[in-house]
Amino acid sequence: MDRASPVPLYYQLARQLEEAIGAGTLAPGSLLGNEIELAARLGLSRPTVRQAIQSLVDKGLLVRRRGVGTQVVHSTIRRPLELSSLYDDLEAAGQRPGTRVLRIAVEPATTGVAAALGVLEGEDVQLVERLRYAGGEPLAHLRNHLPLGLLALDAERLEATGLYRLMRAAGITLHSARQSVGARAAEPAEAGRLGEDAGAPLLTMERTTFDDKGRAVELGTHVYRASRYSFEFQLLVRP
Repeated sequence: MDRASPVPLYYQLARQLEEAIGAGTLAPGSLLGNEIELAARLGLSRPTVRQAIQSLVDKGLLVRRRGVGTQVVHSTIRRPLELSSLYDDLEAAGQRPGTRVLRIAVEPATTGVAAALGVLEGEDVQLVERLRYAGGEPLAHLRNHLPLGLLALDAERLEATGLYRLMRAAGITLHSARQSVGARAAEPAEAGRLGEDAGAPLLTMERTTFDDKGRAVELGTHVYRASRYSFEFQLLVRP
């Protein structure tokens, strides 16, 4: 704690706790102890500790349980909006990414899929459907359509690493993407897959990715648990 800083001590403590939760140092289920113990251990006043804890309770990172104490709930994944894979972002954040492949199939392209990938409607395309986990908890339901014959995929490889890594290993150079972000309520089936209640808020992302030759190589249609995930924007002022 920097007691000479103009930043309030409660805010400094809250930021340190939030960073420890995000890095996995304070894992889900960890107990912080009561406010009196924390205040004594850190050399802070009890109101300062209480205010720091309350700010993280308000964010959904901590919960107070009667007879148990203050407990870590989970960390929120903040993902920058750039051309990177969720797998790589989770791994970089120390979140232990995991994958369960639900389906690998060949199916006729719908109007929307055909338009995104630049193929004819009804032409066969490859579909990969997965659940992505972070820290052992389901985080996102991922559906990816690829042009047929672009990449040889199997469940074992997809559960060991990310789709973009497999593309790069196959010599595909990812260059740019067109992406849209939205939100909607969870339908019962997907709510069950993601460990949420039906009607819970979900974040959505649709991304068409292009290689260095200008070919559309992937259409991703993904949904994320809003309780555990957010997109991070960096905005610049035009001169």
